Amino acid sequence: MHRPSCYTSSSSRSLPPGRRCSLKGSVVSSASTRYYTFDEAFVREVLGKKLSKGTKKDLDDISTKTGITLKSCRRQFDNFKRVFKVVEEMRGSLVDNIQQHFLLSDRLARDYAAIVFFANNRFETGKKKLQYLSFGDFAFCAELMIQNWTLGAVGEAPTDPDSQVDDMDVDLDKEFLQDLKELKVLVADKDLLDLHKSLVCTALRGKIGVFSEMETNFKNLSRGLVNVAAKLTHNKDVRDLFVDLVEKFVEPCRSDHWPLNDVRLFLNQYSASVHSLDGFRHQALWERYMGTLCGCLLRLYHD
Repeated sequence: MHRPSCYTSSSSRSLPPGRRCSLKGSVVSSASTRYYTFDEAFVREVLGKKLSKGTKKDLDDISTKTGITLKSCRRQFDNFKRVFKVVEEMRGSLVDNIQQHFLLSDRLARDYAAIVFFANNRFETGKKKLQYLSFGDFAFCAELMIQNWTLGAVGEAPTDPDSQVDDMDVDLDKEFLQDLKELKVLVADKDLLDLHKSLVCTALRGKIGVFSEMETNFKNLSRGLVNVAAKLTHNKDVRDLFVDLVEKFVEPCRSDHWPLNDVRLFLNQYSASVHSLDGFRHQALWERYMGTLCGCLLRLYHD
């Protein structure tokens, strides 16, 4: 089961062609999916950590904490590491590469893509304030980021196949992260900040129950969201992305008892109103950033 794609060619040579497809599609794929299935309690403990011997030494403690047998913890950890090693240097869709090499179901391949993406970018998930988040929450955000914030998202493949380019779906687009500094003008320019607030407040007056709280806290929330973007040029701040989102947005809104629908209405209007700011010249960059961020924040906003 380490390389299940090998079985589809060697195990079925003695069968008629039609039966070979059946073997590939059912027996091997089903067995592979069972072998690579993992416990969410386990993956939650190792998500974002380096898949190395150092982390493997912690498996005793993880086994005790989660109640999962040490043998199962080792199998799951080795599976994560194996998938990571196979696909980290591959070009093309991360999900497709995982499916083709390990014959996993679509859902399981997407989960493994999230695990690989988090391990590669070393996102912090273990802080106390993040403990309320499930693996599913992080996997949802990973899928959005892979689709929109990586090189693969914009199809920037090199013309030279031997080019030493970052892995398309695994690495964040560094040029995009550098450009995000341009968004700081939205909070550094007082006129733009005031106009942005005015547009959002005008649009939401009478439509959300926490209007007065939103109006009072608008500038702090905006600075938080924009400063998160501007800091993503540094590896440490990339790793702390989810910590920052919870600290700068989720916790302030939660402390003011914003209902989820009010959060949704605010984020939609906050994002859309920027298109009416004549002095702002980075609309496409804003759209790429906020399109993903809004989806992530709505997923992260729960008890």
